[in-house]
Parts: sequence; structure tokens; C-alpha cells
Amino acid sequence: MDNKVIRNLIETAAAQRARSYAPYSHYRVGAALLGEDGTIFTGCNVENAAYGPSLCAERTAFAKAVSEGIRDFDAICIVGGKEEEAVPSGYSVPCGVCRQVMMEFCDPETFRIIVATDPDHYEIFFLKDLLPRGFGPGNLKG
Repeated sequence: MDNKVIRNLIETAAAQRARSYAPYSHYRVGAALLGEDGTIFTGCNVENAAYGPSLCAERTAFAKAVSEGIRDFDAICIVGGKEEEAVPSGYSVPCGVCRQVMMEFCDPETFRIIVATDPDHYEIFFLKDLLPRGFGPGNLKG
């Protein structure tokens, strides 16, 4: 993956972090999802007082993309951290529910998950690394 694309995804995810609605955890997360066609879909976490209806940034981005008819993806970038941190002090990896959503739409062998604090500090994983032996649509084919 090209460094310019990675940098753009990180900057986009970081900007989305500012739009987060996190009055309970005060942990803001932004995501930038790269469609196979090059389109970037964004998301931020949206908390709810009942907790269960809360949405992670990653699932928000996937929902936006799927609602626009896009179902093929190359990568997602996630930037998250405590509200008071202008630049997060550590990486935010996707929760189990988000990993399962990724498994629904992405090839675990090729889909990249970029976790970053800023454009100069990031790591890249394949979905298969973060969800080994994941259950997906392929498991249901007869």
C-alpha cells in the first residue's frame, strides 16, 4: 500500500476522531475505510447512555459504505484515544464485534487494518492476524 494513501487514511481517521460522541467513556475514535474503488468512508464512535446501542467508528464507516452500495474494501485506518489527548498515546485496535463485521465484507488474507496515532506512527495488520480462524460467509457455503 502506497505511503501517500496510508498518510491520507491516517489524517482522515484523526479528523473523524474530533466528531466522536463519547460523553461516557471520553474515548474518541475515528475511522477511514478505503473502498476497493478508492472511495474513503468515514466514521466515528457514537455512544449511548444504554451502552448496547453504541456504535464503534469502524462499524459506522462500514454502515455508511454499505448503504451507498459499496461492499468491497482494501483497508481501514483507526485512530483513537482519550478525549484530552490531542494525539493519542497508543494504538486503538478494533473490538471483536468490529472484527466480525470486517469478516463479513473483507478478505481476511488481504484486508489491511491500520492502527495509528499520527501519520508517522502506525502499524498494519491483516484481518487474519487480528481474527484468526474467523467465521464468515465462506463458512456457510455448501
